[in-house]
Amino acid sequence: MEQRIEAFLHYLSAERGSSKNTIDAYRNDLTRFEEFAASEAAKAAPPSDATQPSTDAAQPSETPIANGHPGVDVLSRDLITAYILWLRNPQERAYAAATVARKVAAVKSFCAFLLDHGDITSNPTASIDSPHAPKRVPRPMSTADVDALLREPVKHGTPEAIRDAAMLELMYATGMRVTELVSLNVDSLHLDPPPAYVRCLGKGAKERSLPVYEQAVRAIERYLDESRAALVKDRPQGALFANRRGERLTRQGFWLILKGYAKSAGIEAHVTPHTLRHSFATHMLRGGASVRDVQELLGHANVSTTQVYTQLADSHLRDVYADAHPRAH
Repeated sequence: MEQRIEAFLHYLSAERGSSKNTIDAYRNDLTRFEEFAASEAAKAAPPSDATQPSTDAAQPSETPIANGHPGVDVLSRDLITAYILWLRNPQERAYAAATVARKVAAVKSFCAFLLDHGDITSNPTASIDSPHAPKRVPRPMSTADVDALLREPVKHGTPEAIRDAAMLELMYATGMRVTELVSLNVDSLHLDPPPAYVRCLGKGAKERSLPVYEQAVRAIERYLDESRAALVKDRPQGALFANRRGERLTRQGFWLILKGYAKSAGIEAHVTPHTLRHSFATHMLRGGASVRDVQELLGHANVSTTQVYTQLADSHLRDVYADAHPRAH
C-alpha cells in the first residue's frame, strides 16, 4: 500500500496541481490509515505454530503484509468501517468531527484512485457515507481590533517590525492565505505605476492579481527600502519576506509573529492567520462588495465556500437593525 500511496500523492501533485500543504495532509492521513490497516491485518493473521515443520514455515504467509506494509488487497468495507469507528472512539483518539471527515475523505479519494488505475476491482468505500463535519462559521475580528493589530508593529523600528507591519497590512489588504503570503517573491509586487497589485499563486496553481490599498503600499515600500536588505544580508533571495537568517519566512514563523502582536495589542479573541482572511472577507461584504467579487479575491473555486461569510455580514445587519430601528426594541 505504501507504494500506491506515493503514486497517489504524485498524481495529486502532477495532475491535480494540489498544494504542498494539501499533499502533506493526505500523506499524514493515509500513513495513519495504513498503520491501522497493518494493525488489523496482524490481528487477523493465524498464530505461528512452533511445532510446525520447517518446510511449512518457509511457505508464504497468508497475512497480506510485506515488510510491515499491508497490500491494497486488505482494503474492504469492514476495514474502513472499523477505521471510522476507531477515529470516533474518544478512548482511542479525541479527533474533532471535521478531522474525522477529512481523514475519511482522504481514504475515499485514495480508493477511487486505486479503482481508476486497476489496483482494485471494486471500491470498498462506495457504500460508506462520508461523515459530515458541522459547518463552523468563522469569527472575524472587529475593525477596531484589526486597527490595533496593524498599529502594533509600527511602534517598533527594528527590521523585523518593519517587515511585520508590511506583512500584516498586505494580508488584510488582500485576504490571501498565509501560504500565499509567505510564497510571494519580490517580483510578485506591482506597486508603481498605480493602481498597485500583487500576483499570488493559490490552490491548484491558479494565479490571481489582488489590489493593494495605499496604506499597505507604503508599508511594503518602507520594508523594501529600509528593512529587507538587513534581513536578507548577502544571501541571494527572491523571497519577499525573509526571517532574521535571511531565509524565506515560514507559515509557522508568521503564525508566531501574529500571535505575539495580537497579545501585545490586548486582543482577547483567538487570532490565527486565517482570522485575518475571515475578517477581510466579512468586512468587504459589510462594505458592499458582492459575494462573487469576494469569491474572486479569495480564490475560492466554488461560491458556496464564500457564502459562509454572508451569514456574518447578515448578522451584523440584524444587530444594526435591532439597535437603530425605533420599533425594534
